[in-house]
Amino acid sequence: MRRLRKFSVLGLALLLSVGVSCTSTDTTAPVTSAPEQGSPQFGLVGDLTDGLTGAVDGLTNTVVGTLGSVSDLLLCSPQPYDKETETIGPEGGFIRVGTHTLFIPSGALSSPVRITAEQIPGNSNSIRFSPEGLRFEKPAVLTMTYGNCALVLLQKKIVYTDEKLQVLEVLKTLDLFQRKQATAGIDHFSRYAVAY
Repeated sequence: MRRLRKFSVLGLALLLSVGVSCTSTDTTAPVTSAPEQGSPQFGLVGDLTDGLTGAVDGLTNTVVGTLGSVSDLLLCSPQPYDKETETIGPEGGFIRVGTHTLFIPSGALSSPVRITAEQIPGNSNSIRFSPEGLRFEKPAVLTMTYGNCALVLLQKKIVYTDEKLQVLEVLKTLDLFQRKQATAGIDHFSRYAVAY
């Protein structure tokens, strides 16, 4: 229970909303909401985006503190090549490719854009989005799976890479270990992979 007290109220609310059960007989220090932090509302698609994006930032800042260094991309069995194309406009939407999902919130794009997502085969879970360099006015939420990867007990992170899979940036990531998913906010299109 001592470790759970280190989580922010927002982080704890997110953990409880994704199905993590926390029980204790210690009732001496009840968890109360801080006035400056609201609990994420999960219901409508817009609520999901706002809550998840805020929760990813709040939880990783509280639990991780600093991102630290990435030792390597996660070693995975190859996923088949897959390609999906969707036109998404100012109202937002989803694009799913292979086992990965990108959610673009309402207001992130000012006009309709034809988006292509590719699941790239190889020894790591990697995905490429185009048009390359497309920037969002609000962060999009990328969820990548790693159920086909080697078991590593360190926190998984989504990383922005070049085409040779050299890590360019480590993103603030929520690692949902039981679901074998990593989720991060992204502000532009390029190539992404799962690392640890």
